[in-house]
Amino acid sequence: MSTKETEAQNDAALQEAREALLAMARRVALLHMSYARALVDALGEERGKALIEKAIWAYGTHIGERTRARVVALGHAPTPEAFALGSDLSPLAFPTERVIVDGEPRSRATQCVLAEVWREYGEEELGSLYCLVDPAKMQAYNPAWTMVHTRKIPEGDPCCDIAVRPVTKPSSTGQHKEASRDR
Repeated sequence: MSTKETEAQNDAALQEAREALLAMARRVALLHMSYARALVDALGEERGKALIEKAIWAYGTHIGERTRARVVALGHAPTPEAFALGSDLSPLAFPTERVIVDGEPRSRATQCVLAEVWREYGEEELGSLYCLVDPAKMQAYNPAWTMVHTRKIPEGDPCCDIAVRPVTKPSSTGQHKEASRDR
């Protein structure tokens, strides 16, 4: 087999893997949206959203704890710089780039398959509650740090920008609300 044929096979396999990851991400978006809508419809806006936030925070906490365990198993301290070493998010489905905004390093995503699904159903507001997973996972990974969304595609921004910042006070879900949209 020639090098070109091998490269073509590898490209095809990579594209197939990417499509499979995107399909699973779409299913996660639909699952979150469906549960969120059911909770709000059953409990009302305020109680439903509070329960959604509690569930997503618990979900993010599990992810952060698993990320921390992987990073520590690799022999690293759970610093913000080492977080990616233990992350289970594939850049094939969730590509990001490093950018500097007002002197602050941020992670930027110009596409979000989750937001695309929520937009298709007109559920961006409920869908965006899923984004609480990010501060929850960082704070479970290392309680001294949180992730702050300074821009969010589901809220109409052209991209998602996420900054990693020190936690100013301990919180189970409160700090993300205070700093989630400061620019």
